[in-house]
Amino acid sequence: MHLLYCDETNLEKKSGDFLIYGGLFIDGTKAKDFSLAVDSLRSKHKVPQDYRLKFNPGPPGFTQDQFNVLKQELIELAARFDIGLIAYVILHDISISPNLARRNGINAVCYHFDCILNRLQGSGLVLIDRFNDEGNAIEAHLREKFTVGLTGMPYGDGNKRLANIVGFHYSAIGQAHLPSVVDVVLGSLRFSINAHTRNRPEQIATAGKLLGLISPLFVRFKDSVAVPELGFLYSPKVIKAAKYRDKYRGLKNFLADAGIETAQQITDQRTY
Repeated sequence: MHLLYCDETNLEKKSGDFLIYGGLFIDGTKAKDFSLAVDSLRSKHKVPQDYRLKFNPGPPGFTQDQFNVLKQELIELAARFDIGLIAYVILHDISISPNLARRNGINAVCYHFDCILNRLQGSGLVLIDRFNDEGNAIEAHLREKFTVGLTGMPYGDGNKRLANIVGFHYSAIGQAHLPSVVDVVLGSLRFSINAHTRNRPEQIATAGKLLGLISPLFVRFKDSVAVPELGFLYSPKVIKAAKYRDKYRGLKNFLADAGIETAQQITDQRTY
């Protein structure tokens, strides 16, 4: 049984920004040992028991350098436990609304998790960071993911049951260590992408270091250098407007320069 913990970042609709939805998954047989290892890491750094670890802010009394070391060691620990990262990005200028984009991100990440489980010949649980959207649509959305599967996905034919996923549930930071790791990893990805899209040259060096840390977590197959669509998805797959397509290509090139080559091509027409 594999466990997938999911969260979003960059949810605020802002022109030029990418909403990011992602998840980290771990082999359930390694989950206890990983949890104990994070306990040891927190003890080593004298992190207060009641501090809920996130990308920001750091524990009371920590300098920025101390906090950065803690986060770096946490990400490196995740890599040693073969924790996998799945990410989905969509430009806010293209998305209809952040809430819809987030639900579509859940669809994509869960579908890719199901595909990965198929390759692993295993099963999995999905744990979504709890949130309340307009009309609490997420409740029905998750029920649909379990009872029906995927509906209305681009280029799909009918409904797609996610047969390898046995349940969809909620989680929150402080209820397990994985939600904290997700927040730190996605926060690192958000910081790095925003440094590029918001043209902040003073942050590019830090962004490169963060991307180098999280790069080993991205799903790759057969020792491939490139991250397949199952690991990193640019949405939508077809981008008609040249000005938006250029932003996606700029992001793709930025990630490649940092050592994260993504396999998906940025195109203005459907490919088969």
